[in-house]
Amino acid sequence: MTIPTRTARALAPVLFALANACAAADAIRVNAFPNAKALPLHAGIAHGIFAARGLEVQLTLTPSSEEQRKGLAAGKFEVAHAAVDNAVAMVDKAKQDVVIVTGGDNGMNQFFVQPTIGSFADLRGRIVIVDAPNTAYALLAKKILAKHGLKEGDYTVKPVGAGPFRLRAMAENKEYAAAILNLPFTVQAEEMGLKSLGNPVDLLGPYQAAGAFVRREWAKANAALLERYIGAYVEALRFSLNPAHRAESVAILGKELKLSAAVAERTYRQLANPATGFTPDARFDHEGFRNMLALRAEMEGGGAAAPEKYYDLSYYERAMARLAK
Repeated sequence: MTIPTRTARALAPVLFALANACAAADAIRVNAFPNAKALPLHAGIAHGIFAARGLEVQLTLTPSSEEQRKGLAAGKFEVAHAAVDNAVAMVDKAKQDVVIVTGGDNGMNQFFVQPTIGSFADLRGRIVIVDAPNTAYALLAKKILAKHGLKEGDYTVKPVGAGPFRLRAMAENKEYAAAILNLPFTVQAEEMGLKSLGNPVDLLGPYQAAGAFVRREWAKANAALLERYIGAYVEALRFSLNPAHRAESVAILGKELKLSAAVAERTYRQLANPATGFTPDARFDHEGFRNMLALRAEMEGGGAAAPEKYYDLSYYERAMARLAK
């Protein structure tokens, strides 16, 4: 049977979509934290944004940054989403050749304390809980406390893992006096009666927190795949922040993080605020990254290396160029 030319043209997009759906998708293993910043990953999977680019994203959630760093180094997954300070630690401390390929946000953090704590000075002799003691938000906490006259030894640092574990620890043990928390745990902490002493960015200046990082060797060998992934991630981020999809994004937060409707709504409002939430299109903040490196050098010792040692944004730039077409 001969299909008329006009009909063939009309069917072409449908046939192309069917062919793509039937083709085997490229699997890519992604690891992230069980917090609100994973929204684009959940949305991208649920709404077929990754699949439309021929990607099968296999998402796992990490209990701690230490486990995530070990997993990436061991090749258990290809892409890690977390505070990029972890990538710097992998390069400098563990001598692992990883590279940062996107930005993400400035942390969305608040320094929370028990209701009986009136100021940073009241943390002398108390326990400050962290994810891991030598990276990312633990270093922010140490710097903030140093700025207020408290050095290590004036307080105890106790690692307990990712955000949900820190929130639960503070709820269950009043001896755990403080922790840096991000969304949705900041919203839940407020509902529990915990008190914020401020946002680290307001206290310390610009900070490049979340981003994606990969093993450099893998990136070089799989450049096209990585660029497709970054492009799809940015599309999923745009989808998540689009007011037209607000209800869907709030529902995803509620489902994936086991949040009440009210907490999910408040969390989404903060995620969607460009000043305090996601950085549009996961752009990389060069000033914030330089500040992060300087803070890390101050708190961990050693000199701050050239920023370009740790990132390669060429994959991101090519992905964004394709999105613009």
